[in-house]
Amino acid sequence: MPTTRRTFTGIDASGPCPVEYRFTHSKSGNRHLTVVFANLFAPDDYGWGTGVLDGLRSNILWIRDRFDGGNTYYLCRGMDFSVERSVIGLINRVAGALGLTPDDVTLWGSSKGGSAALYYGLRYGFRNIVASVPQFAVGTFVRDVYPDIGRHMLGEDLAPENVAVLDRILPDLMAAGANPRANIYLVSSPQDEQYATQVEPYVGMLRRYPNFNFIYSESPHITDHGKVTLRNVPPLLAIGYLLAEGIAPKFGVTRHTYEEPDHDTSPVEAFLAATRVHRDAAEFPAPVILHPAPDSLQPTTGVRFTGSAAGAVRVSIWENGKFLGTPAVGPDGGWSWELDRPWPAGPHHVKVFAVDQAGFQSPRAEVVFTAAAHAAAG
Repeated sequence: MPTTRRTFTGIDASGPCPVEYRFTHSKSGNRHLTVVFANLFAPDDYGWGTGVLDGLRSNILWIRDRFDGGNTYYLCRGMDFSVERSVIGLINRVAGALGLTPDDVTLWGSSKGGSAALYYGLRYGFRNIVASVPQFAVGTFVRDVYPDIGRHMLGEDLAPENVAVLDRILPDLMAAGANPRANIYLVSSPQDEQYATQVEPYVGMLRRYPNFNFIYSESPHITDHGKVTLRNVPPLLAIGYLLAEGIAPKFGVTRHTYEEPDHDTSPVEAFLAATRVHRDAAEFPAPVILHPAPDSLQPTTGVRFTGSAAGAVRVSIWENGKFLGTPAVGPDGGWSWELDRPWPAGPHHVKVFAVDQAGFQSPRAEVVFTAAAHAAAG
């Protein structure tokens, strides 16, 4: 799973069925847990596992839906619901080990994962549920659309009575008003081929929930079921970021139609062309850094940066996205600068760019050096 956060992979075998999971710790001591259920297009993976959730400061628990080699909607295999007991056991153990309650947990998923987020959230009282394009009549859906999954869940004969049980598993919870305090966030679209049968008939039951929020997404870029979630990643992440911080947004039912791909951009293009300031790299090159030398050892104090920047009025100096200083450039193109506090011991990666009279910025120059308390100036 490509990610910039350290992840731990494990198998929880304390329940009736072994459950595969991945986990990453929160950032900055955040006290929240996001539980991610996989979609149907990630049958051998964890869903939302490409690093797109790295910005969340919460703990994140991904759960794989693979039991006896098949998908189960995190519910059952052959109508044996020991899968469900094992999955909720894992979630409760992780939340408990973190000292969290169900009010500190967000359940997250799309498609199959959205159905699971809704089911576990409503049945087990988790406060936040984020579900994109779920299926509500699960039995009919797996029987008709994914019969291999259907046989794995319902039994080889796809018995109608078993289909009926899974079809009612979510609607019955909603009809009973299970977990009435839940913050529910549903994303769907009339352009999803599943919408008319798998979502629209059930939205009315969710609208009885006081904290129900629905993004009704319409876009020329949505062509099928799988495109709905892709189209709505930014608003979904915005919701996830807020929930991870303990903030539950409430926007009710809203249409998401903020796109005009064929809009005439010629007026703004004309404005940009008329006001553009352009200098290419050959005309306005990156500044030259003469000191400190690349990969040199420097003291923590008294490190004087020097260099040249032809055609510039000043240079701007940065490290790790933090502004350090902006010394003026002399008539001869020379510049110098010294930090007004000691450099922390260790390596430093400093970037410098030049700025001309019109405010145009040059390409960046970089220098890496190491600061040490007892190093000699040089």
